[in-house]
Amino acid sequence: MAIRAAVMTISDKGYAGQREDLSGPLLASLLEQMGAEVCERVLVPDEPDLIRRELIRLADEARLDLIMTTGGTGPAPRDHTPEATLSVIDREMPGLAELLRFEGYRKTPLAVLSRGVAGLRGACLIVNLPGSPRAVAEGMEILAPVLPHAVQIAQGRNLEHEVPHNGRS
Repeated sequence: MAIRAAVMTISDKGYAGQREDLSGPLLASLLEQMGAEVCERVLVPDEPDLIRRELIRLADEARLDLIMTTGGTGPAPRDHTPEATLSVIDREMPGLAELLRFEGYRKTPLAVLSRGVAGLRGACLIVNLPGSPRAVAEGMEILAPVLPHAVQIAQGRNLEHEVPHNGRS
């Protein structure tokens, strides 16, 4: 069964038409390459109420399995994605955000500046990625081995924890 996913780009300039959204289409493509069905792509400004509203709509009304966000995770004054996400999730999955920062640091020290979070709203997994295409590509490379299993477990399927071997002993 394919993962039903949404991609949400959070960008003031993208929303205003002042910058082309490169991260959202890339993220959608990478999810599709992973075998997910991208049901919706959304572009919103970095306004906490709008981010919350869209996350709730996608999780509760569209009943999607996975929502991946891109943008608004840094320390800039208008970066509100982590707080908006935390306000709508029921349970955090900090290991995913920690993995992104840890592995991302190996490629650029700036990865630790991301405040992105991950968590569950019901059975829907929500993961924040930074807004650059490079960070999206690297983030999806890092998450690809665990995302499908994480979604299955969140939905109560495949609870035997048969995790793919990562090559380490």
